[in-house]
Amino acid sequence: MTRAVLSLGSNLGDREQHLRGAVAALRGVVERCSGIYETPPWGDADQPSYLNAVLLVSDPEAEPRDWLKRAQAIETAAERVRDPERRFGPRTLDVDVITVWDAQGRPVLSDDPGLTLPHPRAYLRAFVLRPWLDIQPDAVLPGHGPVAALLATPEVAGDLAGLTARPDLALESSL
Repeated sequence: MTRAVLSLGSNLGDREQHLRGAVAALRGVVERCSGIYETPPWGDADQPSYLNAVLLVSDPEAEPRDWLKRAQAIETAAERVRDPERRFGPRTLDVDVITVWDAQGRPVLSDDPGLTLPHPRAYLRAFVLRPWLDIQPDAVLPGHGPVAALLATPEVAGDLAGLTARPDLALESSL
């Protein structure tokens, strides 16, 4: 069994529906859904704002790489198009595997370029860290420390000010 934190983001098309579609595709394994946040684009400013959320998922049969396969399948179903010229460009749906824990609750660490765990840039992304606190107030990003402390770092605090909670939108867990 593994548990994982997945980050969702969408800034093209029906953004809310893309997030809901991701949750629906993970029906039966979603333990908790964060609130939804509207966020400015990160890494490429010439695009619409994003809706972002974070999920806590678990599956008694899943191996760490299975979460990546699921994430990619969900992106494909949402007709995600990758533009090699715009690494941080707009997308219908982005699903990132942030961290994974094994059946004993130990963090899975991997430096495999296909699946680096924890996600190598998660510690810098307010749009991942802030929603994560909604579902795990004592969350710790392996190798980086408490998520609440990461939000206070200068690299993240400036981006945090640009996040807007969207209490008018909500995702529902499936367990």
